[in-house]
Amino acid sequence: MSAKNPEYDFKWCPGCGDFGVRRALEFALIARCQKYELPMTTNVVVAGIGCSGNLVHLLEGEQPFGIHGIHGRTLPLAFGVKMARPELNVVVVAGDGDFLSIGAEHVGPQAQRNLNITCVVMDNGVYGLTKGQSSPTTDIGVKTSSTPYGKIEDSVKPLSLYLELGVSFIASHFSSKPKELASLIEQAMDHKGLAIVHVQSPCTTYNDTYELLKGHKAKGIEPMAVPVPDGYDPTDRKQVEELLEKTTIPIGVIYKNERPTMDVRFAAMVGKVKERNVESLLKSYAL
Repeated sequence: MSAKNPEYDFKWCPGCGDFGVRRALEFALIARCQKYELPMTTNVVVAGIGCSGNLVHLLEGEQPFGIHGIHGRTLPLAFGVKMARPELNVVVVAGDGDFLSIGAEHVGPQAQRNLNITCVVMDNGVYGLTKGQSSPTTDIGVKTSSTPYGKIEDSVKPLSLYLELGVSFIASHFSSKPKELASLIEQAMDHKGLAIVHVQSPCTTYNDTYELLKGHKAKGIEPMAVPVPDGYDPTDRKQVEELLEKTTIPIGVIYKNERPTMDVRFAAMVGKVKERNVESLLKSYAL
């Protein structure tokens, strides 16, 4: 809470990257409503457990519908919403802790279905809400409250994982540039299929990576977050794989593949089903 915005009870630490992501999502949803002349209530935000879950509650003005679900289960909840009401714009907000640990088992099935939703994943490399335990994206060897002698597992490479699982739109950005991030989220929402925008969103309390991401010339630190090169083609699988082999974090649209979505396939299947009256159904059960 602040003097400028006394109505908000923010549950994030000062400087948290999620503030920038919240603003970017707000920009993107407003822009989408204006572009298509739709009310904000045509959007649904589905959140899991963690710092990222506050995005359900902290949007200004007219509110989208919001569901604060359970840890790691944002995708199944979003699946239910989208299949019940395919006309709605469904946005998942999650952290690396729930989306890529217990929630990782759901990414593959939704990628195979090409479920037409957008996921905004905030990656701070730790479990921030529960006091800084190591997460799937924490680097090997890092000491945290749950790995006091250093993490012994390799870290997950989210962008490569999404690509291998078949996600049809993959983007990557940094929370410090909300207007650029908003543009990426808009593109993801316009994409027909499963879209994931993976955002580097530093935790100032337990894993402050701002300097590493942005770079610091005076200290000789080169930025880790680097825009995709000029002429890069996100539809070229070979270029995508070569980009993801680099040690830097690419910023921009990483991969894009247009193919039929789950709701389109489902509608086509329903069109093939022959209607049966009550009499014929009863006869089918007769011995």
